[in-house]
Amino acid sequence: MKRTILYILLLLLPLCAVAQERKVQNKPYIDYRRLHYGFFVGMHLQDMEFANNGFVTENGEVWYADIANYNPGFSVGVLADLRLNTYLSLRAIPTMHFGQNSVIFREQNSGEISKQSFKTTYIALPIHVKYAAERFNNYRPYITAGVSPMFNLTVKKQQQLLLKTFDFMIEIGFGCDFYLPFFKLIPELKFAFSPLNVLNKNRDDLLDANYLKFTHSVDKVVSKMIILSLYFE
Repeated sequence: MKRTILYILLLLLPLCAVAQERKVQNKPYIDYRRLHYGFFVGMHLQDMEFANNGFVTENGEVWYADIANYNPGFSVGVLADLRLNTYLSLRAIPTMHFGQNSVIFREQNSGEISKQSFKTTYIALPIHVKYAAERFNNYRPYITAGVSPMFNLTVKKQQQLLLKTFDFMIEIGFGCDFYLPFFKLIPELKFAFSPLNVLNKNRDDLLDANYLKFTHSVDKVVSKMIILSLYFE
């Protein structure tokens, strides 16, 4: 995961390299609009952090959960940007995230393995504050931060772990506005962290009571995401 983040940063940093000479500005008045719109497409990586508690079953089994591997997901959404002043704007970014998490459960003594796949379709409603630097030529780097309520439309029951439908992310990120002749292109990298426990401990849905050992073995599950987006305004 850390290596993936490093690769993304190395790809983004050259995009915001600023030339030393002044050039003719494309779309010189676009940032003076009170309200403007756009859309974006992107990719993301989902992660889960498990708080394993060492629960021991009647058979003496101790199970631990962890992410088996990371699967890239797809993100798409629209953007509404409200200009507050020269440097600040308020952004609403309704988004859909399509992804998957692969979880592995390993028994401490025997090494027995059980796997579970979480296919997710999130509807997210991020609200961000964007702080942009002074525009230079056709580049303008910025940072952004905000919150994102999320609703999982594909919670699947009768599996080892059951997740809650609602989640809540705190998001921070950075990007760079590129002013092209006919539109503005904006690559952006965001990191999202949830303070909530999304593990549902109420397992009335289970038909196989043997799956209860997995729920009992985990106290907490929190979500994380890395989102790489390409905006068009």
